[in-house]
Amino acid sequence: MSSTAGKRKEIYKYLAPWPLYSMNWSVRPDKRFRLALGSFIEEYNNKVQIISLDEDTSEFTAKSTFEHPYPTTKIMWIPDSKGIYTDLLATSGDYLRVWRAGETETQLQCVLNNNKNSDFCAPLTSFDWNEVDPNLVGTSSIDTTCTIWGLETGQPHGRVYVAGHVKTQLIAHDKEVYDIAFSRAGGGRDMFASVGADGSVRMFDLRHLEHSTIIYEDPDRTALLRLAWNKQDPNYLATVAMDSCEVIILDVRVPCTPVARLSNHRACVNGIAWAPHSSCHICTAGDDHQALIWDIQQMPRAIEDPILAYTAAGGEVNQIQWGATQPDWIAICYNKACEILRV
Repeated sequence: MSSTAGKRKEIYKYLAPWPLYSMNWSVRPDKRFRLALGSFIEEYNNKVQIISLDEDTSEFTAKSTFEHPYPTTKIMWIPDSKGIYTDLLATSGDYLRVWRAGETETQLQCVLNNNKNSDFCAPLTSFDWNEVDPNLVGTSSIDTTCTIWGLETGQPHGRVYVAGHVKTQLIAHDKEVYDIAFSRAGGGRDMFASVGADGSVRMFDLRHLEHSTIIYEDPDRTALLRLAWNKQDPNYLATVAMDSCEVIILDVRVPCTPVARLSNHRACVNGIAWAPHSSCHICTAGDDHQALIWDIQQMPRAIEDPILAYTAAGGEVNQIQWGATQPDWIAICYNKACEILRV
């Protein structure tokens, strides 16, 4: 009885021991409701926790908790929807770290540091793991650069090892770079975009790094904090400016002019997530405690209102993820809570 009743639940909630910031949904087919959570404690010692939903008891349980220096700016599982690679997890903070998830413990595999000559590190603001070629990871840093790393994994003598080397590093912006994301266009391996404190969205091609394309510039040069590519139509991406209540939708075929502005949030937007299975749905979350789902089919006509709204009574929503292998579920974080919502 309990399992069938549990399967009908629309919301599952997990309370962590500390405030949460970063979060990511595992994409392996054999780990359906597994998430990685990163703490936000304003000191050196932070944590990452892997949680999993027991579908019989309808409860989240912590599978593994490990130390992490400084809060993670982003967490991401290897984009392995077929479950054929080693079960890896990456985090960004002072450096890029790659971890291997076991059933009960998670082990650090490598720390990737690009500035070998300096005593100081330039913290990483974000990173993205290439879906087409999981040996490619791109990082963005406050030192104005993006770095593309090549990962090598092997199993000599039955022991898993992961190593990385710099494929290329480029000055991407005039100021800090705040986010980076690979595009699915052109085969999905070589093109990526970044946003930064100079207020621009720039697009790069690994095959032609001598020049970049400016897709958008904020009219007031306000810093752009996040960007996300549409998962089904690589012409569209979304970005959000610092302290802004609206999300800007761009079409790379029409540079510099937003095709839509989603402006129903009543406080600043913190996260954007495109639907994994639809080109016209996007979810946004913000300091107004709300997660909103939008249908943007009407573009370029104005998109007045979201089609779904969820209010997290307990706090400002600082993270949102739409499960790649679970298109019916959205995950949000606020304060110490992680919730998954059926949509």
